[in-house]
Amino acid sequence: MSQSLLITDDLLLNFKRCRRRAFLDVYSDRSQADREKDFLLKLRQEHRLLQEAVLAEFDYQQPNALDKDWQARANQTKLFMQLGVERIYHGLLLQPEISGLGITCIGSPDLLIKQPGKSQFGDWLYVPINIKLGTRPKPEYQIVAAFQAQILAAIQGVLPPTAKLILRRRNTYQVNLEIWLSRMQEVLTECIAILQQENEPEVFISRQRCSLCHWHSHCYALAESTEHLSLIPGVTPSRYEYLQTIGVDSVESLATVSPETVAEVFGIEVASKLKLQARSLLENRAFLKGDSRNINIPTTSLEIYFDIEAEPNRNLDYLLGILLVNKETKTEEFYPFLAEKPEEEGLIWEQFLHFVSLYPDAPIFHYSEYEVDAVQRLAKLYRTSPKKIQPLLSRFVDLHEMTIETVTLPVRSYSLKSLAQWLGFQWRDRGVRGDQTVCWYDRWLKSGDRSLLEAILRYNEDDCRATYLLKNWLVEFLLEMKVK
Repeated sequence: MSQSLLITDDLLLNFKRCRRRAFLDVYSDRSQADREKDFLLKLRQEHRLLQEAVLAEFDYQQPNALDKDWQARANQTKLFMQLGVERIYHGLLLQPEISGLGITCIGSPDLLIKQPGKSQFGDWLYVPINIKLGTRPKPEYQIVAAFQAQILAAIQGVLPPTAKLILRRRNTYQVNLEIWLSRMQEVLTECIAILQQENEPEVFISRQRCSLCHWHSHCYALAESTEHLSLIPGVTPSRYEYLQTIGVDSVESLATVSPETVAEVFGIEVASKLKLQARSLLENRAFLKGDSRNINIPTTSLEIYFDIEAEPNRNLDYLLGILLVNKETKTEEFYPFLAEKPEEEGLIWEQFLHFVSLYPDAPIFHYSEYEVDAVQRLAKLYRTSPKKIQPLLSRFVDLHEMTIETVTLPVRSYSLKSLAQWLGFQWRDRGVRGDQTVCWYDRWLKSGDRSLLEAILRYNEDDCRATYLLKNWLVEFLLEMKVK
């Protein structure tokens, strides 16, 4: 053990999200971590821009000590507070050696705001404010705010009446410290115990939460080597905990366990789905779910495969990609409706509507709910008549919903990329995810580099073609099952 365990607000935030990530950040060799993803770097840039926009409204003072010189920054921050500075940006709150436990706590709120009150400094006290990209006050944000408030109380001699969050839409949220201090203390106590005992938390792969973590490859390789149950679609942390208590700790044991045993907690439907998923992985083959033989997937001479690329921060759908498949002429043509500038979104929306109106009987296949939601958003934004939109939406066929309702496949994720790769399809730009296209479009707007647009178009076309491949496979598989 080191002489003093350092608990920062960033470490506590990461611990709340994933105990294992916090442990690896303290004890593992960072050279084994993944290179930071472009999308994460983009989020950081957006966070900086939000901070700058908020700070532009205020006058403030800032410690000039180096970020790594914690003691100097903490001393300068405390001096500012003693002098009654109205606003302190990027200050550092330091609480060394808590109760002789060898713990040093560091908090760095975005702002410290002076308010009337009584503290050891005089007739004023400070309140911590954090500026966050989120649109809602997530629990981890409030736990960090409570942590900073606790350190601040030790410095100024009084607990601030509140802590505040400024969120993406510039709305301010008051953190109720009466509630969150106790919750924070529970998380902090657990964090200290795990780190002091050097007890490495078990790996658990969460598909959404883990994707941007710099330890993702490290943890995924470990999970693969042990065939960890978290790699099985449908195994959530709570379900995993119960499966362990009944001795189910492998794909094989889940595939063979009595469904009634699992159904006691999960219910028979969930238990059956988990068993079938494990069996599919174990035997490396697809299974029909229930009686899905009569599911009808539209098959016509003309079919449309539709995929959207979006920029969430701008609330912008900048590429409406269509693959038109004509079975009579045996042709497949890709039509990208691309907004090279954000203000062209309305134009490509009209182009898209005109194109699909040329083929009124063609079903429109897509993979996820997003395409339907986006069409409804665009229709509302550009005041398209409901009489035009409702017939259009009636042609939409969500292959994601249809897939998960009808078949169980030997995959670790039911994402389009995972399913298409299982079917042998490869995107031309290997290893690229959808969030990379967001970064590419952002860079295109700044640089004008058309190779970025070309990469986005390739990715979108491959998404459409992967959707086409999946639809054909699903039709053939269901037909095969009907014959049996």
